[in-house]
Amino acid sequence: MLTVDYDLLDLGPGMTVLDLGCGEGRHAFEAYRRGAKVVAVDWGVPEVETTKRWLGAIAEAGEAPEGAAYEVVRGDLLHLPFPDASVDRVMASEVLEHIPDDVTAMAEIFRVLKPGGRAVVTVPRYGPERICWALSDEYHANEGGHIRIYTAPVVRTRLASVGLTPGASHHAHALHAPFWWLKCAVGVNRDSALVRAYHRLLVWDLTKRPWLTRTAERFLDPLIGKSLVVYADKPATSIGLSGAGGAASAERGETAAAR
Repeated sequence: MLTVDYDLLDLGPGMTVLDLGCGEGRHAFEAYRRGAKVVAVDWGVPEVETTKRWLGAIAEAGEAPEGAAYEVVRGDLLHLPFPDASVDRVMASEVLEHIPDDVTAMAEIFRVLKPGGRAVVTVPRYGPERICWALSDEYHANEGGHIRIYTAPVVRTRLASVGLTPGASHHAHALHAPFWWLKCAVGVNRDSALVRAYHRLLVWDLTKRPWLTRTAERFLDPLIGKSLVVYADKPATSIGLSGAGGAASAERGETAAAR
């Protein structure tokens, strides 16, 4: 299940791409299959091991083209272990909503991107996420859970505050929003026949990609798509890392002053 549109990310063979907060690697896998040099990053040890194992399986199966490469590392998104201006693309999917200091994470994305590079961030969309929070504290109020609900203007403003230039955006996974509403309504960890039935529908859609559900989701994404996806570029002639860091510091200061 991919949230990122790789054509809008403009990811080409041979490019170096970071997948930040890679989880179990779904976006890293597709980038690797497209011939990129993928570096998947996560803080969780199980996530790192799972992603490494599956990327190895893709390599052994010959599903990646010649020239593609991968690496999986454990790393902190607030202190990325990569040099300045060293990567072509950055993906951060469904991770910023977990990070208290999200502006510093965005500043790190700016820092490691080459001038002219592109990043994509995806976060839960305001409307569907607000419904989940209203239905269930269990959904978000747990260790490592979601700590904020973004609006699109906030995402774009914070990206711009670190020196990135926000561009295209879209929504994704409309069929998943009702699934999570159901889970929140009956209890996130409770067994339910209705939730199981809906989950089977999602698995069918994921594995078979039938015309009916693909068409339905395409029309519903602008209305109830569960994820907001925003693409942003690092200017080819940037303001410099000190300027970006200063903007990030100012943003944090403004946030603190508003509390």
